[in-house]
Amino acid sequence: MKHLLANPAYKMACDQFDAVADFMNMPVALRERTKLPKRLVTVSLPVRLDSGEVKVFEGHRVQHHLTLGPTKGGLRYHPGVELGEVAALAMWMSWKCALADLPYGGAKGGVAIDPRQFSVGELERITRRYTSEMIPFIGPQTDVMAPDMGTNEQTMAWMMDTYSHQIGHAVPSIVTGKPVSIGGSLGRKEATGRGVAFLANRVADILKLPEDSRVIVQGFGNVGSYAAAGMAKYGARIVGIGDVGGGIYNPKGLDLLKLEEYVARNHGVSGFDGGDAISNADLLLQPCEILIPAALDRVITDKNAGKLQCRILAEGANGPTTLEADAILRQRGDIFVIPDILCNSGGVIVSYFEWVQDLQSFFWSETEIFDKLYRILGHTLDTVLKEARKHNIDHRTAALSLGIQKVVNGKTIRGLFP
Repeated sequence: MKHLLANPAYKMACDQFDAVADFMNMPVALRERTKLPKRLVTVSLPVRLDSGEVKVFEGHRVQHHLTLGPTKGGLRYHPGVELGEVAALAMWMSWKCALADLPYGGAKGGVAIDPRQFSVGELERITRRYTSEMIPFIGPQTDVMAPDMGTNEQTMAWMMDTYSHQIGHAVPSIVTGKPVSIGGSLGRKEATGRGVAFLANRVADILKLPEDSRVIVQGFGNVGSYAAAGMAKYGARIVGIGDVGGGIYNPKGLDLLKLEEYVARNHGVSGFDGGDAISNADLLLQPCEILIPAALDRVITDKNAGKLQCRILAEGANGPTTLEADAILRQRGDIFVIPDILCNSGGVIVSYFEWVQDLQSFFWSETEIFDKLYRILGHTLDTVLKEARKHNIDHRTAALSLGIQKVVNGKTIRGLFP
């Protein structure tokens, strides 16, 4: 596994684990069993393109542990996908699921492509080939996939269909995040972003921040857009939005509805006339009460952590804050961090709801789903804050130690076979 450490995200995930394991005084015999992934699968995907050319792509799936139940995690299509990154995301998903008390281990998958460069037909063939190669390693009680960066509910529909053809009957519980018409759950698409907004608003109440608190969101994809909309409904003022093409900033507030319409037409916020153009790097440093990084990992670093002007850092993305930046934020002590494994867990929680509904063939209303989601998120936030106060530790260490401890307990009580 040492070769994975060449990837910065995996090294960061391992360093986080090691620091928390030291804090927990975890026995040496359990450390590697808990940290190292159970299974790493890399496959070649020969696919016929529309031109008639046959091209071979590379696909990955990492299953971190199966101690508490099947593994769970997204499938992303992005040119930067590599095995180390996938392994890091799978590890973070393990702690996230355990922290939320879900009966899952973490997983993540990816194909190293830019989906914008392929037709719908080509994406379907890539997806079906990837699914067919993964069939020996996936299943409703083994590994359940979901959408991630560059994939969506249509991707999940193709995966479900491919798997179902192999099994001989419809198996909606093989994936989550699929269309409602074939067994998807109401609320799944917006769950991560709405969860981020719920927690940020809850913490704003704890800190007694003004109702019209200023919010900056870096990333305007599925997570960022719903997080911004959710914060606006709570009465907050969205003053900055950024995406891959740059950012828009207006201290008086952005017209979110007009921005959403503009982005739908132009596929990005760049050029929107409701605010001033700004780089993503500068956007993070503007004054606000709530900062939501909801795009890439490692955007809060030792170079900018000391310059942040927010009161709440709500991590909508996975791993947006480096270890060096964490140390600076702890030293500052004036920024309330909602760590990623708590802040963006709404998506996997509602994915769990979808999986349960599929297994039962009994579906819930949207009101029931969000009532259950907010109850779990609120309880988990309270548990993390209590743990942090009890041991006088930062919120990330508290959240990670709670998640890791549940996995450790499962491995200990199950024992070692053979």
